Amino acid sequence: MPCNPCIGGSAKGQLVCEIDALGGEMGKAADATFLQSRILNKGKGPAVHSLRVQSDRMKYHAYMKQVLEKEPLLDVKQGEVTEICVENDKVTGIRTRLGAFYGAKAVIITTGTYLNGEIHIGELSYACGPDNVAPAIPLTESLKKLGLDIRRFKTGTPARVHKRSIDFSVMEEQCGDEEIIPFSFDNELPLENKVKCYVTYTNHETHKVILDNLHRSPLYSGRIHGVGPRYCPSIEDKIVRFSDKERHQLFVEPMGLDTDEYYLQGMSTSLPEDVQIKFLRTIKGLENVEIMRPAYAIEYDCCNPLELYASLEFKKIKGLFGAGQFNCTSGYEEAAAQGLIAGVNAVRGIEGKTPFILDRASSYIGTLIDDLVTKGCVEPYRMMTSRSEYRLILRQDNAPERLTEYGREIGLINDERYAKFKEMMQKVSDETERIRRTTVHVTDELNKMLEEKGTSPLTHGIKFIELLKRPQVGYNDIRPFDKWAPELTPDIVSKIEINVKYEGYIKTQQAQIKEMRRLENKLLPTDIDYKTVSGLRLEAQEKLNKHKPLNIGQAGRISGVNPADVSVLLIWLAAKGNNDD
Repeated sequence: MPCNPCIGGSAKGQLVCEIDALGGEMGKAADATFLQSRILNKGKGPAVHSLRVQSDRMKYHAYMKQVLEKEPLLDVKQGEVTEICVENDKVTGIRTRLGAFYGAKAVIITTGTYLNGEIHIGELSYACGPDNVAPAIPLTESLKKLGLDIRRFKTGTPARVHKRSIDFSVMEEQCGDEEIIPFSFDNELPLENKVKCYVTYTNHETHKVILDNLHRSPLYSGRIHGVGPRYCPSIEDKIVRFSDKERHQLFVEPMGLDTDEYYLQGMSTSLPEDVQIKFLRTIKGLENVEIMRPAYAIEYDCCNPLELYASLEFKKIKGLFGAGQFNCTSGYEEAAAQGLIAGVNAVRGIEGKTPFILDRASSYIGTLIDDLVTKGCVEPYRMMTSRSEYRLILRQDNAPERLTEYGREIGLINDERYAKFKEMMQKVSDETERIRRTTVHVTDELNKMLEEKGTSPLTHGIKFIELLKRPQVGYNDIRPFDKWAPELTPDIVSKIEINVKYEGYIKTQQAQIKEMRRLENKLLPTDIDYKTVSGLRLEAQEKLNKHKPLNIGQAGRISGVNPADVSVLLIWLAAKGNNDD
């Protein structure tokens, strides 16, 4: 589990629901081990509603370890891989530090932040991975010898502190939601919040201690060379970059039920331990704080994702795949999404099947991978709702509708789950059609409810569905005035409400998606030399030759290729007779 003991969050919750809809494990593990559950952005529209749970870190680890060990088609081996073996640009297997060779037709590299990892705390630096686990050092040299473009990134983690040294009484309580929504469609576990989280803030004194010791931060002394995540900066970086802010928020979160260790979300740093103690003790509620494990920064090696196909297979080496932070992303939800897709495509490649590729309109997973392989990144990539142009379609609540059929196709959704999914969709369809036909008649009680909701009363009967389109009114508000309304679960009610209230916007996005997919269906030859395409700008020729896009849509998303270049490619394809929609 990540150093931060939570799963989900803004856009990341959508990824977890998509992983689950495809038949992945992360959502099930999160449901089985969560301590507190909250939907973020509830005050905004459904496109940005995101589930986040605080999980028990050790129980999550144990749960997932058992899932792996009980999988009959999986052999679990523990050891350090030091070499990727390749012959004639094709993977043949891997070699371990002990000299063992494992033959393989496909290999997936998922090294996280352990690849050539180096910890930084103040003036001290040493080779290490997270949690004091040994780093993978020889593997970097093996990858470089294969001609892969390896780059250096960095990330960080905050201090862990002892519960007994925290004064929760002066902090803001952050409770879980009363109505708990599971991540997994399969979930049948009883779900209840077991803990509270807390919020406190830095202040002027905190900032002064940090600024006075900035020269002792390896980030500012020049000892860290890796590029860090823009959207998850260290506390010293926040204070320098946002010097006008009087305070910064930090979240005090438990690591589990069977430990007194707490995590200070939002306070990652690479300052020395004595400085960490000093600035933490300026914060309300942490005046007597005891650090159990100091914060640190970590540098690590990763690949250039522009060297990958959308299947996450390397273009240079057949059968070699990358996934997770090795592909320049940050976050475990992004990593899990890539791991699932890489795993599916590794198997499909061995079986001689076409790659399984999700497009931008199908999922955040498709958006994530498309961004990586067409745009690349110069810093750790983090999924956000703003990265998707189709986010009203890509909601977490409709992940099963969008992706269950794909999960069925790739063999990860069993008969029982598929039948349950079809039953749910039938209920949504039946009730939507019923309320389209049903008239709600005027009564004093109905008009009183409408006025209390801040909307105009009725003068005559109206179709249930038209009344539901009013933004102030929900399905359960109208239900008492319709004697034929069936008993429905909250998730089905939510799906009906969203589909009805946002019908116009959804149709607009579906039209945009249709045009996008028209361009995606215009395939480009992989052996084309774009220097021979008359009318393309020089920059576009260079970028297209470097990336070798699979279709017009992908070509248009490459940095340096503009709409005029896309028009040139469309004309060129039409002249070649490749203009089928």
